[in-house]
Amino acid sequence: MSKNLVIVESPAKAKTIEGYLGKDFTVKSSFGHVRDLPKEDTAIDVENGYKPTYIISPDKVKVVNELKSLAKSSEEVWLATDDDREGESISWHLKEALGLADNTKRIVFREITKKAIQNAIQNPRTIDTDLVNAQQARRVLDRLIGFELSPVLWSKVRKGLSAGRVQSVAVRIIVEREREIEGFDSKSSFKIVATFKLEGGKVLNAELPKNFETEAQAREFLEKCKGATFTIKNLETKPAKKSPAPPFTTSTLQQEASRKLGYSVASTMLYAQKLYEAGKISYMRTDSTSLSDEALGKAQESINDAYGDKYVQIRQYKTKNETAQEAHEAIRPTDFSVSSAGSDIKEKRLYELIWKRSIASQMADAQLERTTATVSISTTSEELIAQGEVIKFDGFLKVYMEGKDEEEDEENAKMLPPLNIGQILNLDNLKGTERFSRPPARYTEASLVKALEEKGIGRPSTYAPTISTIIKREYVVKEDRAGKEREFKELVLKNDQISEKTNKENYGTEKAKLFPTSVGMVVNDFLVDNFTEVVDFKFTAEMEDEFDEIAKGKVEWSKMIDNFYKGFHQTIEESKSVDRSSVGSSRDLGIDPKTGKPISVKLGKFGPYVQLGDTKDKDEEKPVYVNLKKDQLVSTITLEEALALLEQPKLPREIGFYEDKPLVIGVGKLGPYIRHDDKFTSLAPTDDPFTITEERAIELITEKRQSEANDSLGDFEGSPVSTGKGRFGPYVKHDGKFVSLPKTDSLTTITLERAIEIILAKRNQEANKYIKEFPENESVKVVNGMYGPYIQIGKRNIKIPKDTEAASLTLEDCLKLGEEAPATPARGRKK
Repeated sequence: MSKNLVIVESPAKAKTIEGYLGKDFTVKSSFGHVRDLPKEDTAIDVENGYKPTYIISPDKVKVVNELKSLAKSSEEVWLATDDDREGESISWHLKEALGLADNTKRIVFREITKKAIQNAIQNPRTIDTDLVNAQQARRVLDRLIGFELSPVLWSKVRKGLSAGRVQSVAVRIIVEREREIEGFDSKSSFKIVATFKLEGGKVLNAELPKNFETEAQAREFLEKCKGATFTIKNLETKPAKKSPAPPFTTSTLQQEASRKLGYSVASTMLYAQKLYEAGKISYMRTDSTSLSDEALGKAQESINDAYGDKYVQIRQYKTKNETAQEAHEAIRPTDFSVSSAGSDIKEKRLYELIWKRSIASQMADAQLERTTATVSISTTSEELIAQGEVIKFDGFLKVYMEGKDEEEDEENAKMLPPLNIGQILNLDNLKGTERFSRPPARYTEASLVKALEEKGIGRPSTYAPTISTIIKREYVVKEDRAGKEREFKELVLKNDQISEKTNKENYGTEKAKLFPTSVGMVVNDFLVDNFTEVVDFKFTAEMEDEFDEIAKGKVEWSKMIDNFYKGFHQTIEESKSVDRSSVGSSRDLGIDPKTGKPISVKLGKFGPYVQLGDTKDKDEEKPVYVNLKKDQLVSTITLEEALALLEQPKLPREIGFYEDKPLVIGVGKLGPYIRHDDKFTSLAPTDDPFTITEERAIELITEKRQSEANDSLGDFEGSPVSTGKGRFGPYVKHDGKFVSLPKTDSLTTITLERAIEIILAKRNQEANKYIKEFPENESVKVVNGMYGPYIQIGKRNIKIPKDTEAASLTLEDCLKLGEEAPATPARGRKK
């Protein structure tokens, strides 16, 4: 046994670190937290300083016992969890669970390199109890809020709901943006753009620096320009520069990976964690934008080697967030000379993004030249403006350009053609195009992270779980939604004649946006009305500041909890008297003009729905129920929209024929589908099962066939073998059957031969699944399971005694063991 035991929280991290330490060190993983609060509401003793009771998690008992044994036989134990509050908390729980001394050595590092690990070993410290208390305060507070508030939601809104401190604020941000959009009054105006033809086939576009509010004003301006002479009145050229963005913090990495790579916040953190544990990047949970002197030197060296000395401009960025408390350095490569790293394509793309951003932050400013041309009009005092931009020195742009949350209205300025003051321009056309003001943009994951950070809500480690939680709870959905079509007018002056035409455009198309659900809207409104502090932006941000004060040792954690809890608990008691009918989970919409029956909208167990008729009237027919569409909300649906839902065709419905087989539209567990020739094709998120046409259904079927053909590996036993990725992961498909790919195989590298091996292995497994079957009682089987043989009687699984040979069991033996086995308790609904 080695003299030293090093405990980390991740197996991958353990493997990397073990390679840097000598034979005297054994590195083991705790696989994350080993203790947590039990699920019972007695986990926190409110009457005695909010003292928490922790238990070893059931799935960690074996790990803890193994670590205990190793710790006892080691001369020294080193706790090497992550360098943040969460990591400090894991180390403290390990100390408590393993019975280690208070002076057990704690080491920290912000990158997993040989130098950093050896330096940490040379500079150990003990566990920082202030950091532990800050994390404990967050955990205890969130547990108290969740355990006391969730039952209130069950009684006032709907069973099974839950509420969280940061999650509820995030939902509020999304709901309030939705309400802004609902209340937005789009106004039209007319934008004037002139196109001039120059010598050599070149074109100059210039526009009026203001819009006209009405069509009449735009037409009047075009009338004035009939027969006018257009002249270059002035040319103004000014030098400009662009500076690079600072290196990544956690939130800016999440935002940029979303914009540039399309990664969810959770995926970004997963890939970053893997890169960190493999020793490729520095610690990925940080508020800091600064780089160490060593990193700056390495960056300068790499830029010099790749691009030359003129591209180097070393900068030290200051962190804007005064309460930055995670790691003390930005996210960066551990080795700037390595421009590509990662075990798969997604990790590689994220690493390259981090590398480019880090390198660019230490490169020279881009030098630009911006030119503004003013065009005079002989018949009016109004002037047109044309702008262009030329890059004189690319600087950091050679490597990287920061993305934007929302697309700009216009394209980036382009280079202008050669122009001279006094030059007469030849007008090709002058257009007045109707444009509409746009509502605030819905949030993407990236822009929500930015909003949370700007409001001071949460910390780097909370953004990913916060967004994942509100989507999992179905308070928010992340999806694409199709736009709508509208008409716009265009006035064109050409050859001194004004023409008018009406065009069509699509607007409001949404891509990977966050939409509040009816449940999210109702819960948010209830919390805003009754628990103001829980969802108050300023209060939640101030609470984060108090956690920071605890981490600095300036505030006692239980007093901070006490200051909040007393008022909160009082509000919980008061909320019990709230009338459920006032919560907003149902609304009366009006009367059906055809039947005279009432129409209402309600929030049900399986989602929001419209109800025609009254359940209280026993003499009437049973009410009719229709689910709302995904873009409809309980709080906003109108009587007209409800009537349209009630009149829509019922599913499944036949919409036509293809290849002499009917096309049937239905809705299943996985969403709406097309059934054709006993095969199913999912509808796209933008397709409506009630309005989809025969042509569109055929198009989707054709696309699926083409995709399957592209994924085909070849034939086996006269049937094609193809690959794909479903809800349970990658698979091989053959003869209508799906076989999951082992983790050691990849869709990008699998061959036909390997696919056949997997298919045959699956067949063999199924052939050997049953050790024994009984024709006289088909419900009884002896099964060869993943963890050993067992008896299956109907839906019950019965253990086989250790000293019993499974193959020797008779039907009578099985039934007897079934009678002696304890009854399986009924499973309650998971809350």
